[in-house]
Amino acid sequence: MQQETVQPFSADVGRVLDIVVHSLYRQREIFLRELVSNASDACDRLRWLALSQPELLEGQPGLHIDVVVDRAAGRLIVRDTGIGMDADELARNLGTIARSGTAQFLLEAGTDAAKGLELIGRFGVGFYSAFMVADRVEVESRRAGAKEGFVWSSDGRSGFTVRPAGHDLPRGTSVILHLREDAREFLDPMRIEDILHRYCDHIGFPVFLEVIPAPGESRTSLQKARQVNRASALWTRSPSEIGEEQYREFYRHVAHRFDEPFARIHARVEGRLSWTALLFVPKTRPLDLFDPHRRHGVRLYVRRVFVTEGLDELLPRWLRFVMGVVDSEDLPLNVSRETLQDSAVVAQIRRQLVRRILDELERIAREDPAGFEAWWREFGAVVKEGLVSDADWRERILKLARFPTTRSGLTDLSGYVARMRPGQKAIYYLTGEDAARLSNHPQLEAARERGIEVLLLEDAVDPFWLAEVRGFGGHPFVSLARGEVDFSGIEAEAPHGEAPAVEGRGLATLIARLKSVLGEEVLDVRASRRLAGSAVCLVAPEGALDPRLERILREHGQLKGPARRILEFDPRHPLIRAMAAMAEDATRAEEFAELARLLLDQARVVDGEPLPDPGAFSRRLSRFLARAVGAAEEAATVNEA
Repeated sequence: MQQETVQPFSADVGRVLDIVVHSLYRQREIFLRELVSNASDACDRLRWLALSQPELLEGQPGLHIDVVVDRAAGRLIVRDTGIGMDADELARNLGTIARSGTAQFLLEAGTDAAKGLELIGRFGVGFYSAFMVADRVEVESRRAGAKEGFVWSSDGRSGFTVRPAGHDLPRGTSVILHLREDAREFLDPMRIEDILHRYCDHIGFPVFLEVIPAPGESRTSLQKARQVNRASALWTRSPSEIGEEQYREFYRHVAHRFDEPFARIHARVEGRLSWTALLFVPKTRPLDLFDPHRRHGVRLYVRRVFVTEGLDELLPRWLRFVMGVVDSEDLPLNVSRETLQDSAVVAQIRRQLVRRILDELERIAREDPAGFEAWWREFGAVVKEGLVSDADWRERILKLARFPTTRSGLTDLSGYVARMRPGQKAIYYLTGEDAARLSNHPQLEAARERGIEVLLLEDAVDPFWLAEVRGFGGHPFVSLARGEVDFSGIEAEAPHGEAPAVEGRGLATLIARLKSVLGEEVLDVRASRRLAGSAVCLVAPEGALDPRLERILREHGQLKGPARRILEFDPRHPLIRAMAAMAEDATRAEEFAELARLLLDQARVVDGEPLPDPGAFSRRLSRFLARAVGAAEEAATVNEA
C-alpha cells in the first residue's frame, strides 16, 4: 500500500495561516462562502471536460454541492461531485499558500490587518479561512476517472499529510471541518441556511443543506436535506431581478476578492451574434497586476457550460484586471481552446466588450471625477499599455487617460489643452520614476516661469506610448528633456530677474573649456533656454530615445555603455558667471576642471543617472565645501579685526 506522505508547512506558510486565522477576516462566516465557491469551480470544470469525455461522469451525471451539518460529530462538511483531485493536486493546491507572492502578502497583511478581506482575494488563500473555525481540516477527494481516492489532513500548525483513502470514495471532494469550541454556532442549521442564502444564491449548481442530528435530537425536528439556492446562472437573469447585494456576491465569487467592484457591465446582445456578459472592474489593484503571466479573470461559457477562462483573445492585456463571465450562444459546445484563438465570433465579442467597458469607465469619469481619479491611480498604468498595443482604441484611451502635472491633482488632455497659455502650441512633458521628484526638476524652470503646465509622466509605459502617439487635438507632445526648447512666443508670468548673462567671447571661451575638460563624457555643451534658477542640466539630443526609456533598456541589457547627454548651463547663474571668469584665468585651470566635473555629476544625480565614480564626486564636493568654509572663516576673521 502507498505510504502516507507527511509534509511540513514552511515558515512563511505557517505565518500566513496565523494571520488568516487571527487577523485577516472580520467575519468568520466568510469561510463557508469560500468553500462553496471552490466546490462550484470544481463542478464547472468537470462539466466542461465531460463534453469530450462523458465517461468522467461515471453514471453519476448530477453535479451538485452538499453542505452537511453533522451535529453528532461536531463537524461541518462541504461536499461536491466535481472534478476532484489526486494526491499530487492535493499537496500542490492545498499545501502551498499564496504561491505567487507569500512575502508580499506577509508584508501587507502583517502591517495592515484591517485590509485583510481585500488582501485575501489577491492571493487565493480563501480555503485556509476554514482554520478560523476548525482545529482540524480533512479533505477527501477522488479525481473523476480515477479509481483511488486520497485524504489531505492538517491542524493548520504542524503541517499536512496526504494518504490513500483506504476505502471507496465518491467522485469529487469533501472538505470536513472539525469545529472548534468557539465555532459551535456553525452547527446551527438556521445559521448555515442564512449564510448560504446570502452568499451562495448565485451559484449555478444546486446547493443542498443536510443535517445529521446529535444524539437525542429528532431528525424530524431539524431541516432535512433540501436545496437552498436558486441554482440559476446570475448573468442570464434580467438586471431588474438582481439586487446590488447579489451582484456584489457574484463579483466576489468569480473574482475571489473581497473588495467592492468599481464598475459593472451587465450586457445582453441578441441578433446575428448573441451573447451575455456580466463583467466587473475591481476598485483595488491585485498585487500580481504587473506579473507577465497574469491574464484577465473572465470566464467563457457556451450556453451556460463553462469552457475556459483567461482566454487571451477575449480581452486585450491592457484590460487584464477585468473579471466576470461571458456566455455565448454562437459557439459549439465542443469548441477547443485552439479553435477559440482563431474564432471570428470571439473577435467580434472582444470588440464589443472593450467598447462597453470603455463606455462605462467614461461614464464614471464624467459623473464621479474624484472616484475615477482614485481608480486611475491604481490601474492607469495598465490601461495606457493599450496606447502602445491597440491602435484601434488609442483615441478613446487617450481621452480617458489622466496624468499628474505641475499643477495639483490629475488632468485629462482636454483639460490641459483648455488651460494652455496664449502662444503655446505643444503639450509639454517630462518622464521619470516619480512625479513628486520630477516637479522639482531643473528642466521645468523656464516653463514654470511662463506658467506653462507640464505633464509629469511617472509610469514605465509612458516613454513607450509617447513613441507611438505624436499628439492630441492637433498639439504635438514635446519633451523638456530632449532637443532645444523655444518659449519665446509665451510671455513670462514670473520672471526670475534680468541678471547679467555670459555672452560673446566669454561664452565661447566657457563652452570651449567645458568641452575640453569633459571630452567624451558629454555629447555637447551649450547655453540653455530651459533653465531659470539651476546652474546645469542634462538633455538628450533631438530624435534620441527618451531618457527614461533609455534607462529602462539599459536596465534590461538592451543598451550598453554609459549614457551621453548634452550639458546645458544657465548663462545668468552666478556660478556659471564665476566659471566664465575662471575660464579666462590659466592659473585656475585645475580648479575649473574639478568644478566642471562636479557640475556634470550634479546634473547626473538630478537626472537619476548613475555616477561613473561616486568616490571621486564625494572627494571633489568635500574639497569645494572645505574651500568655501575656509573662505567664510577667513572673511569673518577679517571683519572681526
